[in-house]
Amino acid sequence: MSRIGIIGAGAFGTGLACAIARADHDVVLWGRDAAQMAQMQKHGQNERYLPDVMFPETLSVTDNLADLSGSTALLMVFPAQKLRPFLQENDLCALECPMVFCAKGLETGTGLTQTQIAEDLGINLPLAVISGPGFAGEISRGKPTALSIACADNKIGGALQADLSSTSLRLYLTQDITGVQMGGALKNVYAIACGIVVGADLGESARAALLTRGFAEMSRLAQKLGARPDTLAGLSGFGDLALTCTSPQSRNFSFGEELGRSGGFGTGTTVEGIATARALVALADKQGIEMPIARVVADVLAHKTTVSEALQTLMARPLKREG
Repeated sequence: MSRIGIIGAGAFGTGLACAIARADHDVVLWGRDAAQMAQMQKHGQNERYLPDVMFPETLSVTDNLADLSGSTALLMVFPAQKLRPFLQENDLCALECPMVFCAKGLETGTGLTQTQIAEDLGINLPLAVISGPGFAGEISRGKPTALSIACADNKIGGALQADLSSTSLRLYLTQDITGVQMGGALKNVYAIACGIVVGADLGESARAALLTRGFAEMSRLAQKLGARPDTLAGLSGFGDLALTCTSPQSRNFSFGEELGRSGGFGTGTTVEGIATARALVALADKQGIEMPIARVVADVLAHKTTVSEALQTLMARPLKREG
């Protein structure tokens, strides 16, 4: 039986923990809130995020990082904006196992992906990424889900793929770490855009146009950074984009929908696309890539323009060939 450590006891971390534990693995789920973790251990569920899902017997929770010792793989389900200080404060290299990043986003100020943050900090462990079209609630309940797992070392990636897959969670292996991370991060910005379209009642034709042109934008930038086209057309690229831009289960889509309907910015959950939009525009400028949809989303989120003004900006752009 493998021992899998998971850092991050939010919805997605808990969902992965449940799915992997059901595959007959010993899973230890870590969260920083001692009181919350005690409640989860006592009641056998994460009542805050997944109140209708009971933990498998092989899943335990803790607020002590020492309990992750002996892990054969460490899954990091940690927001991009908080990852750097967490890795600086905690020496995880002592675990001597592959570190698998499962959260989506770019670091503001640097535009770095999560594996790039780890490399920037000198983390000397095998690095991998899991991303793709999967909602925490469905994963936790054993609904069929297919995701991408990326690792530069094909042998280590293959071992992780075999170890973490189950009858309900199917992982597809690639070595394209850049493509998998860029697809997962950038789609959140376009999910906010599609939510705005639906909330503002602009029609399904407008949403289809945004989804399609958004995919063209993210593909241009990701390929400039070294991503492979087939990765972007796969689960962690177009697959994740399609799911996130069409389902109210997506936090980014729901945030955009409320923004389009009422102009409200309030949210009680993590909306990765807000910070990613700022990082994305800066990264696009640095790389000389034109991304008009991402730019107007960033401007709306920064209160530099209104939804109606943003729409006028996009529709007034010069006519051009598709591509």
